[in-house]
Amino acid sequence: MNLWNLPTLELAKRLLGMELIHKNQHELTSGIIVETEAYLGPEDRAAHSFGNRRTPRTEVMFHEAGTIYTYFIYGMHVCFNIVSGPVDKPEAILIRAIQPVKGIEIMKERRGKVKKEVQLTNGPGKLSKSMGFSLEHSGQKMNMGGISIKEKMEIQSHEIESGPRIGIQYAEEAVHFPYRFWIKNNPYVSR
Repeated sequence: MNLWNLPTLELAKRLLGMELIHKNQHELTSGIIVETEAYLGPEDRAAHSFGNRRTPRTEVMFHEAGTIYTYFIYGMHVCFNIVSGPVDKPEAILIRAIQPVKGIEIMKERRGKVKKEVQLTNGPGKLSKSMGFSLEHSGQKMNMGGISIKEKMEIQSHEIESGPRIGIQYAEEAVHFPYRFWIKNNPYVSR
């Protein structure tokens, strides 16, 4: 079965335990996905595509599932998302945190001074900087170039927690939707 055909909420849980890999000409970094957030498109006030909003930034969300969607927050941090849902149903999953596996020294160089290794990737901006993700990756397809995922650990449903998404105070009732998923007790989950 094609992973990208899963409904968004199911895919957001299924991605937990998978290894996210970024390989360019010189460097390889990877980490196990430990936290995700689902955004359900036109009906979800927290989604960039709420109300079918189509802008140059959100256009990629209308593409096929498995497309990469990156964007800036606070004018300085890149967030890495994977488009989910069918074409023209703009849904996406934010990868919020990973547990580093490969290229940890490269990640440390990219992030600069970090007191503890756990701080390298325990948030969406941190993981993007550590992994070398940029706005240029938006629109690329997963597993078709330098960014891919592969099976790593099988996470059972009893090992997954869920709760409200973070940083979406503007989203009215959607603030409370339990669309954030994480691996229980993993130290790399964002605060």
